[in-house]
Amino acid sequence: MSHFNNNMIRKFSCLVIALTSISLMGCQSPSLLITPVSGSRQLVETQLSRDSFFASDKIAIIHASGVLMNSAKPQLMGTGEHSVSLIREQLDKARRDPNVKAVILRINSPGGTVVASEIIHDEITHFKKSGKPIVAVMMDVAASGGYYIACACDDIIAQPSTVTGSIGVIMQLFDMSGTLAKLGIKNEAITSGPNKEAGSPFRSLSPKHRELFQQLVDDMYGRFVEVVIAGRPKLDEATIRGLADGRVFTGTQAVKVGLVDRLATMRNTIATLKKQTNITSAVVVTYHRPAEYKPNYYAHMPQPGIDINLINIDATGLLKQASPDFLYLWAPGIAGQ
Repeated sequence: MSHFNNNMIRKFSCLVIALTSISLMGCQSPSLLITPVSGSRQLVETQLSRDSFFASDKIAIIHASGVLMNSAKPQLMGTGEHSVSLIREQLDKARRDPNVKAVILRINSPGGTVVASEIIHDEITHFKKSGKPIVAVMMDVAASGGYYIACACDDIIAQPSTVTGSIGVIMQLFDMSGTLAKLGIKNEAITSGPNKEAGSPFRSLSPKHRELFQQLVDDMYGRFVEVVIAGRPKLDEATIRGLADGRVFTGTQAVKVGLVDRLATMRNTIATLKKQTNITSAVVVTYHRPAEYKPNYYAHMPQPGIDINLINIDATGLLKQASPDFLYLWAPGIAGQ
């Protein structure tokens, strides 16, 4: 009897699936595509373009997109990539491949946490010890932490309308004490010291605590300026500090003030790299997880997030954190800048 019931259940399930598929297809011809997918999560290489059949020298494109976080990016259904880990993994793959002669770091990011930006900058610096050139190409936005990591590259290239700059640090705090008072809610905290509760959203920030946090922000800002000085040797410190007031620039403006080397398309950048590395015929490749489709060097799977000022930035992880974060981030809609 049990066997009979199981068979009936299986047949009924198949019927439901078939009817659902037919209803979804409507008047279209029925079709079913089954693609085997590897269970491995190791990066795979995809060729985006090839100059000739016999080309073997490669130019690798690595993507730095979305909010840079030293943790896995939260997604609507599951967990996304770990920004720092993924970029490190891609850089290592390009470094170990003797056929890879140069790397393009394609940046489309408003920045992120201070530590994530610092680690990625360090990984790029480590990659450069291989002797292979790495060039930053900015897309829609490469601001704050996005510009921070670009400073580690040999050259910085932008599009005319790229939004970049935003050199600075922000620590975003919330004061909910007034709202709680209106609701008759009082917060009580037992701490081991007078500064343990500094930055709590349940209390107004005292002058002493504001001074402590300002010192931290100033120290991180100083580090950012040092990175820009090292990456922009043609600019003196006074000029850089004059530009490093948090403002953003278009790519055209950034070239004029010296924060970006030149304006160029991806196609022109690849052609220039071929000349620099004496490549006559190149294969342009990128790295991604299995089953991610990459038709060309502009394609990149967008991370779900919040659309702010027409720029898709994955800010869900930043918003959900109750504790304050120190950020190299340009996000006017969130930070109130």
